[in-house]
Amino acid sequence: MMKQELLSSSIDNQFLNDQVFIGVSGMIGSGKTTLAKALAEKLGIGVHYEPVIDNEYLADFYSDMKTYSFRLQVYLLNRRFEQHQKIIWGSNGGIQDRTIYEDTIFAKVLMETGMMEKRDYDTYVSLFRNMSKFMKHNTMIIHLDVSPEKSLERIKLRGRDCENGITLEYLQKLHAGYEEWLTKISKIIPVIKVNWSEFRNLEDVLDEVLKAYNQIHNIQHVTWQQEH
Repeated sequence: MMKQELLSSSIDNQFLNDQVFIGVSGMIGSGKTTLAKALAEKLGIGVHYEPVIDNEYLADFYSDMKTYSFRLQVYLLNRRFEQHQKIIWGSNGGIQDRTIYEDTIFAKVLMETGMMEKRDYDTYVSLFRNMSKFMKHNTMIIHLDVSPEKSLERIKLRGRDCENGITLEYLQKLHAGYEEWLTKISKIIPVIKVNWSEFRNLEDVLDEVLKAYNQIHNIQHVTWQQEH
């Protein structure tokens, strides 16, 4: 109990006085929403969830990826940019359930698998780069690392009809894309990489977040990764 009280006190003192912008990244079904919600409640800051329930393109995309890939990716880019701006211009910071930077992984995989035309992909990348000029980087990113197999298992367990067409092969390509992305993004934004094959105690994750936060404030241009 004493450790929990000390941790909570440290977070209150160090986090809530600053505009902290935490991104929770990870594969489909990795558990981002669950962790984002728990972190937001613990830290007392707002959370911006991935647009799923009100996403008018998602079901069409999974039934016909080639036709709807570009439309979906532009829709998601727009929605996440809106969330990103609300967080950086707000007074209390916030947590984002999947970062805007991750969308580029999905777009690239779709292009490489023939589900998005090269010209559409090039347009998407150009749009992202133009929008990124108006974005402030996250304070940190918490990446939930799960295998493609575990991702598929969780997708099936939550039982969303629109996700029935997701294949292991697609998830394997996404996982490879994430590994490449993490190498690049960690040179720009501090990343905490957490093995999330099994759901972990929130206090342990908060402890790692606090350590990373201290690193950010004490070292310039930090690249920080925690492996488990």
